[in-house]
Amino acid sequence: MARLLLSKAADAVKLQRFVSPQQLRCFASSVAEADNALVFKAKQQLAEIQAAGTFKVERQIITPQAASVGVLDLAQPVLNFCANNYLGLSNHPLVVEAARKALDTHGYGLSSVRFICGTQDLHKQLEARISAFHGSEDTILYPSCFDANAGLFEALLGPEDAVISDELNHASIIDGIRLCKAKRFRYKHMDMIDLEHKIMEAEDAGARLKLIATDGVFSMDGDVAPVGDIVALAHHHGAQVFTDECHATGFVGATGRGTDEHCNVLGQVDIINSTLGKALGGGTGGYTTGKADVITLLRQRSRPYLFSNSLAPCMVAASIAVFDLLSSSSTLRDSLQENTDYFRRQMAAAGFSIRPGSHPIVPIMLGDAALANKMAAAMLEKGVYVVGFSYPVVPKGTARIRVQLSAAHQREHLDKAIAAFKDVGKQLGVIE
Repeated sequence: MARLLLSKAADAVKLQRFVSPQQLRCFASSVAEADNALVFKAKQQLAEIQAAGTFKVERQIITPQAASVGVLDLAQPVLNFCANNYLGLSNHPLVVEAARKALDTHGYGLSSVRFICGTQDLHKQLEARISAFHGSEDTILYPSCFDANAGLFEALLGPEDAVISDELNHASIIDGIRLCKAKRFRYKHMDMIDLEHKIMEAEDAGARLKLIATDGVFSMDGDVAPVGDIVALAHHHGAQVFTDECHATGFVGATGRGTDEHCNVLGQVDIINSTLGKALGGGTGGYTTGKADVITLLRQRSRPYLFSNSLAPCMVAASIAVFDLLSSSSTLRDSLQENTDYFRRQMAAAGFSIRPGSHPIVPIMLGDAALANKMAAAMLEKGVYVVGFSYPVVPKGTARIRVQLSAAHQREHLDKAIAAFKDVGKQLGVIE
């Protein structure tokens, strides 16, 4: 290897006599790239992704997030049916104003982690508001819910413990579990018989602490976990329950408290993680809420909390404003549910295969990845922005368009989207 490098260096010296500096730089760059195994591997994998038709392209939105958005290189605004903006709060004037005021009163950033000099009064106020909202004892903030999930299991569970996880849990839960040393058990999706079998396997393995982990709502299907049944099994077997409420907080349940409220076990879930980045304004931030001692332990041991910068003051202030809105009225939640029920009825009547349920995530099941991408492109031409999802985001053979409803959608928005789906569906042979 050393002789090879010297040989190439000698070649470069000889080339200096015959080529320009610019040409020499190009030569050196090409040699470095050819020798770079990482670049070669990346190119190989990118080619495979493109060949599979699953290469993701990021469209550039040039307006605030809303029911209708401007997209770079498109002449007209398009209706947005693929955002997590469930309550339409991403650009709500009260939320924006709260963020703007915090810039004046608390600055832009803190340049510190929480335990050094990165905790402001706003952070403690928001944590208290979240605890009051969920009826829990304490809350800890993170830069995102991905970080909250990454920091949970490693800090709380050891090799003598067990975590029992739904097979379709979000990637962040899976990654968080991988970081801990607990025994791992995986049960079939929302299958309570299999869950109980796995709990008993954990008991037979001598697990000291048994933590059942599930999404409250599964993001690709809109399935609502049977949290009431899970809690009942946990009580029977002396286990604890963790739920990720990212696609539930603010709008699932009679007052938007989440799947524990929806399943009539409000306050009986031991640990709840959720996000400030979806229904609750769509900014950044996540949190864990639960028993005070558990939260205190996370403050001492959770690595994403200890080694990540504090959440920006403007984001914190905006989130406080969101909880003010949620506590004052259920109008947005009610509008979202009305939109969801209407869209689901109309799409089912049109002949589309949609997963049953009542959640504003409405998967239009297509099966084929290429078909899903073709339908999404055709919908965009008709002024409706949706996205096709396929393997590895969802299991092979279950490609779909994932529609997400918002309280910001008006009836005319829904009707335009439904009409576009019908036209495109007939053109592509999805419906008759």
